[in-house]
Amino acid sequence: MRLAVSLAVLAVLALMCAAEANAAPTPDQRLRALYEHEWKWREEQFADNENDTKPIVDHLPKVDPASQAARLVYWEQVMAELNAIPRDRLSPAEQENYDVYKPQIAALISNQKFRGFEMPVNSDTTFWTDLGYTARRPFRQLADYKNWIAQMRDIPRYFREQMDEMRAGLKRGFTPPRVTLEGRDASLTAVTDATPEKSLFYTPFENMTGITPSDQATLRAEAVAVIRDQVQPAYRQMLTFMHTEYVPNARTALAAEAMPDGKAWYRAQILEYTTLEMDPAEIHKLGLTEVATIHKQMVDAMHETGFKGDFAAFLKFLRSDPQFYAKTPDELLMRAAWVAKKFDGKASTYFGYLPRKRFAIVPVPPDLAPFYTSGRGGPGQYLLNTYKLETRPLYNLTALTLHESAPGHAFQMPIAEERTDMPAFRRYTYISAFGEGWALYCEKLGLEMGMYDTPYDKFGMYGYQIWRAVRLVVDTGIHSQGWTREQAIQYMRENTALPEHEIETEVDRYIAWPGQALSYYLGEMAIWEARHKAEVALGSRFNIRAFHDTVLHLGSVPIPVLKARIDRFIADGGRGPYPDME
Repeated sequence: MRLAVSLAVLAVLALMCAAEANAAPTPDQRLRALYEHEWKWREEQFADNENDTKPIVDHLPKVDPASQAARLVYWEQVMAELNAIPRDRLSPAEQENYDVYKPQIAALISNQKFRGFEMPVNSDTTFWTDLGYTARRPFRQLADYKNWIAQMRDIPRYFREQMDEMRAGLKRGFTPPRVTLEGRDASLTAVTDATPEKSLFYTPFENMTGITPSDQATLRAEAVAVIRDQVQPAYRQMLTFMHTEYVPNARTALAAEAMPDGKAWYRAQILEYTTLEMDPAEIHKLGLTEVATIHKQMVDAMHETGFKGDFAAFLKFLRSDPQFYAKTPDELLMRAAWVAKKFDGKASTYFGYLPRKRFAIVPVPPDLAPFYTSGRGGPGQYLLNTYKLETRPLYNLTALTLHESAPGHAFQMPIAEERTDMPAFRRYTYISAFGEGWALYCEKLGLEMGMYDTPYDKFGMYGYQIWRAVRLVVDTGIHSQGWTREQAIQYMRENTALPEHEIETEVDRYIAWPGQALSYYLGEMAIWEARHKAEVALGSRFNIRAFHDTVLHLGSVPIPVLKARIDRFIADGGRGPYPDME
């Protein structure tokens, strides 16, 4: 097998280089050669288009059974190589890389063994909506446009392979629950029903800066033809497949544990998303305790507003009074921009290193908005959902913005990418427990930063905290304790201030994406615990800027690696990675 040979070739090359230097390869050299080669191979395998610092590629991934089987073989060989490298003989820096890398490979192997690729859709994210991220990326050169057209030509093949995988999942009952898929046509019909020039896929050709007029005309004509003759027919076929074959035969049971080998798969999902070995019952119990604690804080915030009724009446008031809702999409967007700029004025007090990359605040595209979350952020972009403004309360907006923009996702991810001294597998890989835990930590950090102007804003922050604690209860309740969808909705309705529409879309997301919802609160708890440990140990020597810089300097790592790094931070007397900025 070609992939098997590649590792052997790599090993031979390493030995040849070592022989030239009259020395055997060191453990550090062996590890670096392994992860550098594997990461390059991984990028090629998945035709990564989301990293907007790299050129657009001219194809989509292969997802046929042979390619999936080859990936398992390859990653198992990588794991064997990793196990053969003595960790205790690595330098401290490479020990940390080892501790980040090995769980990545373990998660990739686990997903291949459980054949998670046979379920490439959930309630708000699918392989076809992922293509939209590329369409909205910056196109910087002529080759990007040509490669995008070539990639669009590859969509029919890609969709056929994905449908074959989904059929394999159907045969063994490995699908999202039917209830989370029904009515999710908008992301497909937005392509099938539009003219080619109004299609999302045509977006890069609307403003072709730096491209000559003659090339622009040629490329636009070619793009229209490809969208009309290749892309739209593939989407129509996918729409028919979803209507007639996939959704009607999707499983009706909600629990992950009801699927093939479901108990083991759910535990594997928990480990992948939280990076912690925790039992679902343990997580459920923790969630109940945390919900009770935060509920008391919400009641205190309610009293600060001067409201005279009980908690249920206050929630009804918040969900129905027009003063808490924007009148127009632009008003919501501008309020979010104001929050983001308010943070900018405080950033240097809490962070030494500030990322170079800026971010835009843009509305969630209409084809995604009805079933999308309230917001989502990352490098260069903070997506804000302006659909159904009556379900987007302004008292949540400060917490949401701190989470999704700065100092949350649109802050943490660019800092990781700017670590050019760090391996690519750490700069560009996102670990949910760390990334989501950090973003949730930032919401609560807003109290210290003076970001919450009114008791209502403060209540919104605690409402977002309890929302994530509720996830510990709901996710484990659905997937390991037999909860119904209605039971989960009612629990969220009673314990959060979320609008009804958002409660339903969130519950469907947890049903369709087992384990992911657990990463937020467990990750945040780990960061706060690490901070409190450092504050107690260091006393007056504790520097909040140095602490935050130390956490963000890691990139995105498993929780055990974060804890170990803060232990070293304490041992070093609280010195951060950028002493001149402290």
